[in-house]
Amino acid sequence: MPMDHAPRRTPDRVKDRPTWLISRTFARSSGLLAAGFESHGSGLRSYHYRLLAALEEWGPASQADLGRGTGIDRSDVTAALSELEGRGLVERSVDPRHKRRNIVTITPAGIAQLLELDNVIDGIQEQVLKPLTSAQRRQFIALMVKLLAADEPLPKGSL
Repeated sequence: MPMDHAPRRTPDRVKDRPTWLISRTFARSSGLLAAGFESHGSGLRSYHYRLLAALEEWGPASQADLGRGTGIDRSDVTAALSELEGRGLVERSVDPRHKRRNIVTITPAGIAQLLELDNVIDGIQEQVLKPLTSAQRRQFIALMVKLLAADEPLPKGSL
């Protein structure tokens, strides 16, 4: 017999677990990010933003390096770069040292688009952190950075 679950109800043994809280915060953040790009991203998504930001900061790069550096799967990088190239935001050229590798460069139009997307991202960050004071925001970000810095491989056999 199905249970009648109240919306937003979480079992007591789960509700204060960091993994639960992080996953719920991630879901909220992802939803706000998707909605923000849907409304104001000119048809682009967060992975386009990451690619443009990486190219602007790091300079021309291979598609493989962009994938590794931004955490985007190689096949998704190729598709996203094709979209960006179609809009004139990046250019791809054959690497003269490795003929089978493409080097990607951001264009002036890509830099202009990146600056527009910075405003979209800033608004989303504000929404995500709205419940926190300025001091809490700084502390929250510092704690997340610390948690990510501790990213170590799990011992064999652990989950």
